[in-house]
Amino acid sequence: MDFDTGKTDQKSLKGSLILADPRLQEPTFRHSVLLLTEHSLENGAHGYILNRPLGKKVGELLPDPEFGDLFEIPVFVGGPVSTEHLTFSSLAWSEMDESLQYSTHLSAKEALNHIDEGFSIRAFVGYSGWSGGQLESELKEKAWIPHEPKKAVVSETDLDTLWKRMLRELSPEYRLYTDEPDDLSLN
Repeated sequence: MDFDTGKTDQKSLKGSLILADPRLQEPTFRHSVLLLTEHSLENGAHGYILNRPLGKKVGELLPDPEFGDLFEIPVFVGGPVSTEHLTFSSLAWSEMDESLQYSTHLSAKEALNHIDEGFSIRAFVGYSGWSGGQLESELKEKAWIPHEPKKAVVSETDLDTLWKRMLRELSPEYRLYTDEPDDLSLN
């Protein structure tokens, strides 16, 4: 099994999570938690939104009986790029070094192999992508908050509250944002 831990160099956020800042209102990324699977200043960044369910299961998009073990896996919107493509990722938490390990761009057959080995499989339509320097610019503008990966990313079933729970860990200020109503005009 070829897993990536994201550990490359100190300037790269590869393997990290980024949380949408509470003030980010762009609908695609509002209240999102993303796993950055690639990141460099020169080549940009690539990742997947982990907490944006599409409301469909793999079997609805990939009805071939050969992939029956994948049918009940929920599909997530990975981001706004290439939303016509379905891809699989495998996530595992390493207790030994307390890190998130992942494999991305898995075919359906590869995903089945990962299931057989007991790994958590995620299905995504689309991905999130940034050109070289774009993510760094958005980080300077404080649109994103870098966050160390947590075991909850692999084992969590209530992904609707993942963003709030992770944000609450950061500081009392961010905790206040998580208690605000979604629509402040209703306050």
